[in-house]
Amino acid sequence: MGGAEFVLTTVLGYLFWKKNLHRRFPAMGSYLALRVASAPILFALLCLQAQPWGRKLFVPYFFTYWTVYIASAVLLFFICMEVFRSALANFPGLMKFGIVIFRWTVLASVIMTFSSISFSHRGILSIPDVAFGLMHSVSILELCLLGFLCLSMNALRLSARDVAFGIALGFGLMSANDFVTVSLLSNNSSLSAPLQFVYESIILIALGTWAAYCALPEPARQAMVMPVSSTIYRWNEIASALGHTGTQVAVQQPANSFFLTDVERVVEKVLSRNLKSSESET
Repeated sequence: MGGAEFVLTTVLGYLFWKKNLHRRFPAMGSYLALRVASAPILFALLCLQAQPWGRKLFVPYFFTYWTVYIASAVLLFFICMEVFRSALANFPGLMKFGIVIFRWTVLASVIMTFSSISFSHRGILSIPDVAFGLMHSVSILELCLLGFLCLSMNALRLSARDVAFGIALGFGLMSANDFVTVSLLSNNSSLSAPLQFVYESIILIALGTWAAYCALPEPARQAMVMPVSSTIYRWNEIASALGHTGTQVAVQQPANSFFLTDVERVVEKVLSRNLKSSESET
């Protein structure tokens, strides 16, 4: 199953580059390249250090494995940001405002990660604690991102066949898989435990989902035409105005009033004022 994962990841990377998706999602392209390049190296080091004469290779294997693991966790943060940016591409105001909140959320997650690590191990053995903490934070972020897309797909006019949603769906499956496996699997279990096969099967399903999204044609995004009274349109306009100095955002009552009604009221006030001034002059 590990060999099938490597082959499927290689096919996925080929489809990803063939459709030029690495330009739209550069962090995702780097993540796939890292998995494809590191898998044979880690497998070779694992087999060699298991031999009686290869025990000295445990240290290279240890540092290589955890370096790839931490690099993957860091890339996953950027992938979540790319998916979020792609989902809100039709709403530049909300996207710009949301990216700021997203970055602060990532910073808070990293701070919480390092503050919650017990550091019970010393020396190089503390590296796995840091790595697991980072991956735990990014897994929660992936599940939150998938939940956000599922709840707001209708408002964002996001298709279920969009690659951004497919990436979030695959990572959501992997994150849920990690949490369930960690809660059910004991520390001393072997790689041949039945739950390990279930764990690897879900990873293969996630990779197959990504491959299907890359192979199938993606629906073209069309320009959105929304009424001025739309709630999400107003949010987008307010979010666009928040970053500009000197811009005032007025919230009028009732909230459902149409824009032309407000214009008519202003015109009526101007006409009545002009009429009064002309009468006073007469």
